[in-house]
Amino acid sequence: MTSQIVPGFQRKLKNRVGIRMALSNTLTMAYRTLLLIRRTPQQLFDVTIQPILFTLMFAFLFGGAISGSVSGYLPIIIPGILAQTALTASMATGVQLREDMEKGVFYRFKSMPIARIAALTGPLLADLVRYSIATTITFVMGFLLGFRWASWEGAVMGGFLAVFAAWCIGWIFALLGVLMKTAQAVQGISAAILFPLGFLSGAFVPTSTLPWWLQDFVNVNPLTYIVSAVRQLFNQGTIGNDFWLSLIGSIAVVLVFAPLTLRMYMRKA
Repeated sequence: MTSQIVPGFQRKLKNRVGIRMALSNTLTMAYRTLLLIRRTPQQLFDVTIQPILFTLMFAFLFGGAISGSVSGYLPIIIPGILAQTALTASMATGVQLREDMEKGVFYRFKSMPIARIAALTGPLLADLVRYSIATTITFVMGFLLGFRWASWEGAVMGGFLAVFAAWCIGWIFALLGVLMKTAQAVQGISAAILFPLGFLSGAFVPTSTLPWWLQDFVNVNPLTYIVSAVRQLFNQGTIGNDFWLSLIGSIAVVLVFAPLTLRMYMRKA
């Protein structure tokens, strides 16, 4: 009887220690990623410079043509810039992972007494900081240009949705980082995926102005729902169906791509 109970208890204890170790190592690897960003701040250019440039360019180039004025265009463009910038920043996850593997850092982690999964989950956790920076800068740029959201609660929820969706989609690019041979390949494929989705999502122009064949694509584009949900939260302060669809869709991405990424990663780890 005792011989049957003890092994079972030992397995449970081992699993608890393993989970605790994995969480601790994940936090350590996240801290390592943040330290690398602090020492090489140019890694933040995509989440600092891009929101500023995109907001200024689109607001002053297309504001008068689309909405008649810059102030009239801001309720359209600010939610679109917020969603696209956060999602564009997520592709750096796969690029950084591939660079670590190319530089040999990946194999150094394999030789260390740490949870092997931490080298993957740590950077993904740290990326939440990058998405939050992009969101904050977009908020500031919109405010300086005269954009005012309907309520602080709606603004916070809109920012949360953009950051959460970016983190979830980051798992797709992490999978590309594991599968591709070079960081350039990861960046090229990621850009080829994101830019059509971003510009054909209703983020920059009303979808009713597009040709019917483009409207069909926009209506099935997942980013369209994220942008619409953020726009409704910003401009009306309310949660609609697009918010729940975006939230459920983001969770579905994690449920599908996180196991795939972890499986492929653990094969190489």
